[in-house]
Amino acid sequence: MNLPDNPQPVSLTLTALSGIPLVRPGDDLVALILQSLKQTKMILMEGDILVIAQKIISKSEGRYVRIAEVTPSEQAYSLAESTEKDPQIVELITLESREIVRHRTGVIVAENRQGVVLANAGIDHSNVETDGNAEQVLLLPVDPDASAANIRKELHQKTKVNVAVIINDSLGRAWRNGTIGTALGVSGLPSLLDLRGQPDLFGKPLRVTEEAIADEFSSAASLLQGQAAEGRPIVLIRGYSFSAPPTLASSLIRPKEKDLFR
Repeated sequence: MNLPDNPQPVSLTLTALSGIPLVRPGDDLVALILQSLKQTKMILMEGDILVIAQKIISKSEGRYVRIAEVTPSEQAYSLAESTEKDPQIVELITLESREIVRHRTGVIVAENRQGVVLANAGIDHSNVETDGNAEQVLLLPVDPDASAANIRKELHQKTKVNVAVIINDSLGRAWRNGTIGTALGVSGLPSLLDLRGQPDLFGKPLRVTEEAIADEFSSAASLLQGQAAEGRPIVLIRGYSFSAPPTLASSLIRPKEKDLFR
């Protein structure tokens, strides 16, 4: 086994940006990011990665729905009865989904419009303010990859610095308990790093190894973002170098025909 001589320590730094206010429809997220960087006493550097919570993307894009304005279909009523869920919420889940993958009492797992398999098609009640007295829910961005690309482009226009942008959310997994930060949108980063053919420590070529880089960053950032009232939706990651070409978050989705859990 040939180990490198005097291997150098490696490190990453993760910093949760401060001073992000409650985001509302139409808010300029890039302006908020730049303001927060100034307040955090940081400047963007080449190769930085910004991980942004999906919730503030959806809020800025106005992805709210008033529950009282939703009219359930017969299909929604039927599914709501078998799952003991609100028919109006079930209607939204079906509208935001390509397919209902699994369901049982209290649980609906769906393949959403982007092909991501997750609970309730990503429709969220938590940390969503009411509109007057009207209860609202928040939908996922229409195109998270495009949202990430737009933010990255505008940041470059205003700072002349190339950064990567990840939009993350907390998703459950078929084979593990608990949620974990997961990339829904990516721009400027190789979301999936193909290591097949590279040698291991003993010189044997790797045969199946693909590393979900964007998901790993999403999960690490989620530790700082929190899940409740922390108010830290943006994390800056510094110190990771990559040369592989960028790919979208959609490259992380396993094709249905290869998904053994489907």
